[in-house]
Amino acid sequence: MDQSDAGPGHEPGEVEAFEAKQEHELEDFEARQRRELEEFERREREELEAFERREGRAFTIKIDRAEYQVRERMRTGAQLRQLAQPPIGPDRDLFEVVPGGSDLKITDEMEVKMRDGLRFFTAPAQINPGAN
Repeated sequence: MDQSDAGPGHEPGEVEAFEAKQEHELEDFEARQRRELEEFERREREELEAFERREGRAFTIKIDRAEYQVRERMRTGAQLRQLAQPPIGPDRDLFEVVPGGSDLKITDEMEVKMRDGLRFFTAPAQINPGAN
């Protein structure tokens, strides 16, 4: 059997050479893993930023024929009321126009998903007889 086939430990310096080779391979492996992880994290960051740019785009909505640009995906009735200047007061109700259906009264707590072309209108609030 050839000495090189005998494995480490049979000649002086073989163990040290084997360990140095293993350490070098481990360092190369770890450096490669770090580069791959950094590249993966960079791609993830870019994808997230692109998603946020898409999600953060402005939607054009109308309230009483006035156009507004909103960036949030969801808005409450109270937030929609604040868009108008002056803000829509409690003496008026806010409705979402539902094409081909009954218009939807939007309460202050309701969340409305924003989309381009969404339309709202206000009307005098209904008076409840007998209420103080």
